[in-house]
Amino acid sequence: MSRPLSDHEKRKQISVRGLAGVENVTDLKNNFNRHLHFTLVKDRNVATKRDYYFALANTVRDHLIGRWIRTQQHYYEKDPKRVYYISLEFYMGRALQNTMVNLALENACDEAMYQVMNTPIGVRGGLSGGKHGRLSCFLDSMATLGLAAYGYGIRYEFGIFNQKIVSGWQVEEADDWLRYGNPWEKARPEYMRPVHFYGRTEHHPDGVKWVDTQVVLALPYDTPVPGYRNNVVNTMRLWSAKAPCEFRLQDFNVGGYVEAVLDKNLAENISRVLYPNDNFFEGKELRLKQEYFVVAATLQDIIRRYKTSKFGSMEAVRTDLDGLPNKVAIQLNDTHPALAIPELMRVLVDEEMLTWENAWDICVRTCAYTNHTVLPEALERWPIDLFQQLLPRHLEIIYEINRRHLERVASLYPGDVDRMRRMSLIEEGGQKRVNMAHLCIVGSHAVNGVARIHSDILKATVFKDFYEMDPYKFQNKTNGITPRRWLVMCNPGLAEVIAERIGDDFIRDLDQLKKLIKFVNDDAFIRDVAKVKQENKMKFAVHLEEHYKVKINPNSMFDLQVKRIHEYKRQLLNCLHIITFYNRIKKEPNKHWTPRTIMIGGKAAPGYHTAKMIIRLITAIGEIVNNDPVVGDRLKVIFLENYRVTLAEKAIPAADLSEQISTAGTEASGTGNMKFMLNGALTIGTMDGANVEMAEEAGEDNLFIFGMRVDDVEAMDRKGYNALEYYNRIPELKQAIDQIAGGFFSPKQPDLFKDIVSLLMYHDRFKVFADYGDYIKCQEKVSALYKNAKEWTKKVIYNIAGCGKFSSDRTIAQYAREIWGMEPSLEKFPAPDEKR
Repeated sequence: MSRPLSDHEKRKQISVRGLAGVENVTDLKNNFNRHLHFTLVKDRNVATKRDYYFALANTVRDHLIGRWIRTQQHYYEKDPKRVYYISLEFYMGRALQNTMVNLALENACDEAMYQVMNTPIGVRGGLSGGKHGRLSCFLDSMATLGLAAYGYGIRYEFGIFNQKIVSGWQVEEADDWLRYGNPWEKARPEYMRPVHFYGRTEHHPDGVKWVDTQVVLALPYDTPVPGYRNNVVNTMRLWSAKAPCEFRLQDFNVGGYVEAVLDKNLAENISRVLYPNDNFFEGKELRLKQEYFVVAATLQDIIRRYKTSKFGSMEAVRTDLDGLPNKVAIQLNDTHPALAIPELMRVLVDEEMLTWENAWDICVRTCAYTNHTVLPEALERWPIDLFQQLLPRHLEIIYEINRRHLERVASLYPGDVDRMRRMSLIEEGGQKRVNMAHLCIVGSHAVNGVARIHSDILKATVFKDFYEMDPYKFQNKTNGITPRRWLVMCNPGLAEVIAERIGDDFIRDLDQLKKLIKFVNDDAFIRDVAKVKQENKMKFAVHLEEHYKVKINPNSMFDLQVKRIHEYKRQLLNCLHIITFYNRIKKEPNKHWTPRTIMIGGKAAPGYHTAKMIIRLITAIGEIVNNDPVVGDRLKVIFLENYRVTLAEKAIPAADLSEQISTAGTEASGTGNMKFMLNGALTIGTMDGANVEMAEEAGEDNLFIFGMRVDDVEAMDRKGYNALEYYNRIPELKQAIDQIAGGFFSPKQPDLFKDIVSLLMYHDRFKVFADYGDYIKCQEKVSALYKNAKEWTKKVIYNIAGCGKFSSDRTIAQYAREIWGMEPSLEKFPAPDEKR
């Protein structure tokens, strides 16, 4: 029997197919050795894995640089409309592998490295790490679609924390991701920009001056973002905070020099750390500083580029800012960059001396806003006092925006004082606050949600008043994922099986997956899909056994729920199913149960007590279940420590079942649900977020849909949710809750989970018990179908075939045409060694 191909060999097959030629292996090998010896000054005999990684990264980066320079030259010469995507979070994941896939270099690099090290890239584990964010898919797609796009954010010294599980509890460790340097970034000190804070305003006949400010410098670092095999390389620019180097000489004499140098830290703290809260607003001054820092630096950069574009000059040439919306689109990713609106107004009115009316017209036509959550606790509402102290001019501008906005509301709805109160940018009552979502809506020409149900909820409830006043502003842009990373890179076996049937155009056009429908009854294809899944499970089982010392049954159903730990995502509902399943096995140990390995992963915000208790409950259940000899390998429970993209790339291709079980109406979209679907897992889920559209695309019969719909949840809110009624009516639910409350899962500390029990019984906004009965019944259907491997795999094929809509290429093409006024292009730029 022939040896199965490794992931890397499968990816090579895909990367070679359809290419005219392969990069010169000798050149790559020579460049690698040059970087090892001269860039890193290392002798081969003492070089570490990290040295090899940096040498290879620099070699691959060499292939990017020419394309990067040529792309930027093209933009300067053609002067297209540019889009600026501003976000407080960008986590790009593994750049090396992604770049090799997008430049079609993987095959040649693999051969070169094999000749140098006698080891193919694919098995040299541990050479790259990193985090990932929802927006890296968008940047990938913008470059692939030939859009002149820039991602702007903060270069955090410390990213999202690393999660350790110690005695069952989450412990946070700093993620010092820049400790060894970053071979992909390039500092650009020539574009450093000042950002002002504090101070006061002076009103003069010729305008307003913001004076006596404290200055922090924003130093940009650029990272190339390659498109898929089109020679387009866009830029992600992240700002790092630096203190100005203006120390007065007399400080030497009075002993203040050391203190002055130490004060540098205060300024540079702005880009020190990413706030780890997800779906929760924490009104800290440093966070507001971060939000202003990124938009102030970015807007200076945007206006500088607008003025000098097509002229290639550092000196301003284009002075008429009326044309800004024709050349610039700014997308605000959530409310975190909302200050772009008052900052753009400040620049246009105070510095460029435009009239308010003209400036406002430019601002609204330039900016657009994406909403990411409907949870009230996540919406940003900044105290006026903090604004007044930190950004006094911006508060004045917001007051003026609000005054004019409320005049318009009053003229459209005369006498409706309550509507004016609801729609005001300033919330009265108690501590006055600025509602940043309202600011975004008023200051943008387009507002979108990220799944159809989410966008409908925004129009019907959260932003109902604004929708009634300006319905034309509201749109939907269902999220998507990049098939380059989330299929070709992480699941090459499946990508190859698909490519054998329908060719590899699906990598650029995911709608092509619809062609798989005709293979749904093809026994050979069914076998191939199932075989790839089993291989992925075997590999992941080995990883789990190494890391968690739990013996895994690779023939068990791999049941995964991986996402941030939050009450609305209802990891507690999953826990109740685990306990119920455990109790059933204990009650009837001789019955033929469908075995499961249930994995839950995700980080809890450090200050979110309930989320941390949920993690402790999951680990406690695992301690009991995994050590029960009666249960054996029919049920295992694993908490996946430090869930991140590198782990997701192993876990998602191995999953059989994807848990997407949030209360209907709470999850904006989700993208994990799409990744699982594309990688051949079936979904058990509520009609929430993008699950609704997934059920439409794949056929509702091919998902396991359960639970209340949005209308049912709203009806229950009106009637009142009574958890005790379910507890008293459903014996298995009562048994599970009594076990948690009585210390069955925490024998040394019987009341450990009293807060969780109290939450579920008396304070549960997310109605876990209301969906429990339907969830358990649905899980029984899952177990029954899993016993029929052929029928299960047919449903998997329907799901994969229905994934076309969920490509980020489709998402970005819609943003471009319907919000930014730009047209995507599949034109391939000439390579650096080709004539233009």
